[in-house]
Amino acid sequence: MADAKKYLGVPYVFGGTTRSGMDCSGLVQTVFKDLGVTMPRVVPDQAAMGVEVGSLKDARPGDLIIPKGEGHVVIYVGDGKVLHAPHPGKDVRIVDNWYSDADIATIRRIVPSAQEAAATRATAAVQAPSASGGTDLQTAALLSLLNSGSAA
Repeated sequence: MADAKKYLGVPYVFGGTTRSGMDCSGLVQTVFKDLGVTMPRVVPDQAAMGVEVGSLKDARPGDLIIPKGEGHVVIYVGDGKVLHAPHPGKDVRIVDNWYSDADIATIRRIVPSAQEAAATRATAAVQAPSASGGTDLQTAALLSLLNSGSAA
C-alpha cells in the first residue's frame, strides 16, 4: 500500500484516472494497474473482483471496501484507515474508516497474501492433471513407489 500513497493530494475529477485527477474507481483501477492487476473501471464491476472478505475485522491493507448504495469504493490501508478519492473539491486522502459492517455491501481481496498465493499454487499443482491423466502429486507418488521398488 505504500506505493498507493503516491496518489495522495491528487484532485478528485469524475471519470479521471491520472495524476491530474481521478475519482474513487479510477484511483482503485490505477493503484492496482501499478501492481500489475487489471481492474474494471466502475465500482459495480470492481465489487465483483477478487474474493469476499467476511467483515472489517478481517480486512487487510489493499482490500476494497464497497459501501451499500453509494457507488463508492475505498482502499483499506490498515489501522482502521482508508485511502479514497472523496468528491469534487477534495483530494485523494487517507482518513479514518467511517464505515461499519452494516454499511458495507462487500469487502473484496484482490491481491492475495504471499501465503494465500502459495497455497493456491500448491492446490492447483496437486489438482492439475498430468499427461498420463493423474495429478502431479499422484504421478510423483507413483514414481516414488516405482523407484523404491527397483532399489530393493
